[in-house]
Amino acid sequence: MRFQFATASAALSILMTAAMAGTFFGFSVGVMPGLNATKASSAIAAMNAINQKIQNPAFLASFMLAPVVAIAAGVLLWTMGEKPAAWLFFAAAAVYFVGAFVPTAAINVPMNNDLANVKVPSDLTEAAKVWSDYSGRWTTWNTIRAVFCGISLLLMGAGAYVWGKTN
Repeated sequence: MRFQFATASAALSILMTAAMAGTFFGFSVGVMPGLNATKASSAIAAMNAINQKIQNPAFLASFMLAPVVAIAAGVLLWTMGEKPAAWLFFAAAAVYFVGAFVPTAAINVPMNNDLANVKVPSDLTEAAKVWSDYSGRWTTWNTIRAVFCGISLLLMGAGAYVWGKTN
């Protein structure tokens, strides 16, 4: 039974982390450049709408549970004597937490909240300044989140590979 739970938690952590890596990547290479190509007032309004709508069960579950499920996989693997694979899942959870969760809580969400409190300026120059101040910094930190999710995903994949070699 532990084998099935370990398999399910490993697969689920990989799936959720891949979803987060893809989400962050898509924002950095598509959404933000697209918003940057529009009028600043439209970009501000669109980003505020996106920030409201992304707070949904599918996103929040993947974002919050990916490292938790990776730890669960690590614990199960550890109890099965698969210590090298377990350490890789623990490392993946730590990388995710440090590189995706912490920046989200400390930087991206506070920036989103600040943007939500801005009354969209009607003056084009003022709106451009608000958007410019937000977009570059937000995208940089979002890209960092994407990279750390990718590293976490690679560690999980390595954990699954190591585990598979012993069976």
